[in-house]
Amino acid sequence: MSPLKDSLRELIALEGPITVERFMSLCLRHYYATRDPLGVAGDFTTAPEISQMFGELIGLWMLEVWNGMGRPTDCRLVELGPGRGTLMADLLRATRLLPDFKAAATVHLVETSPSLRRKQQAALAPSGFSLHWHDRIEDVPPGPILLVANEFFDALPVRQFVGTERGWCERLIGLEGEGLIFGLRPEPEPALGKALKPGDILEWPAAALDVVSELVRRLAHDMGAALILDYGYWGPAFGDTLQALKAHKPVDPLEEPGEADLTTHVDFHRLAQAAAAQGARPHGIVTQGDFLQALGIEARASALKGRATPAQAADIDRALARLTERGPTGMGDLFKVLAVTHEGIEAVPGLPALSPSS
Repeated sequence: MSPLKDSLRELIALEGPITVERFMSLCLRHYYATRDPLGVAGDFTTAPEISQMFGELIGLWMLEVWNGMGRPTDCRLVELGPGRGTLMADLLRATRLLPDFKAAATVHLVETSPSLRRKQQAALAPSGFSLHWHDRIEDVPPGPILLVANEFFDALPVRQFVGTERGWCERLIGLEGEGLIFGLRPEPEPALGKALKPGDILEWPAAALDVVSELVRRLAHDMGAALILDYGYWGPAFGDTLQALKAHKPVDPLEEPGEADLTTHVDFHRLAQAAAAQGARPHGIVTQGDFLQALGIEARASALKGRATPAQAADIDRALARLTERGPTGMGDLFKVLAVTHEGIEAVPGLPALSPSS
């Protein structure tokens, strides 16, 4: 039994069943505080770990947006959930094309894991940029902001509601013998009204919407842009997207809590609507494959292959294919891209402006 499972059993025995949101929060806090989850030896691999091209193109995107903002001289370059620092390292390397950017920008990493902070320090110290770490986005100091969040929103806790004849009842986690089991709160959630169909599952991303609200507040006050890349969908939709991954394989989310990565699919439509309702301008949504193609990933791959060995060139081709692969399980289609900007920024590279009615 995992150490956290004992604690969860004690908590539920004392207080009663807990929500999926609280379960995810407790599990993810333990998970990220106790390991490096990335890479072959970890539980999952992200796009920056596949190829330097991913981070380099996002770096060029940031430079274009910075130019469009009028080149502010006190700019916060922020990453939410920066992992090992690979994306930011590749991003910063690409920004050398505009030396003025280094003088204008400071790097801010929103990260709570001590072990990952150490790896980020090692990866980013050679860049020469001023580096700062924060537990929350609210702690990033005021100023114009350029933010990237790659596979961050999928790891934020969600509430789940199940459609019943009584209405939408919140999904809970309780005890059955020595194990954990899903159940339902007896009383429906009045604010959600009548369920369309019994058995439907509605996911409510309260934590993600809180982050969007803080982003919009910052963008409205200080100018800037946020780029969000994640796997998800353009809602509204119903379904249980909670999943657990351990050693790159799906596992039961209740079996070893705190020992596997927990995620849900991101409802980009809800995020975009929330941003627009609060006065920001959303751009997108496009697939990751289309976004990277628009930014010139094929040209970048050709340039890298021009000075590579045959074995290295083959690796570049494999990375290009993996990042842009089409189909329901390919990263190029499964992952989506959304930007949220200050209302005064009318266009950003690779992403169309969303109409207010979208």
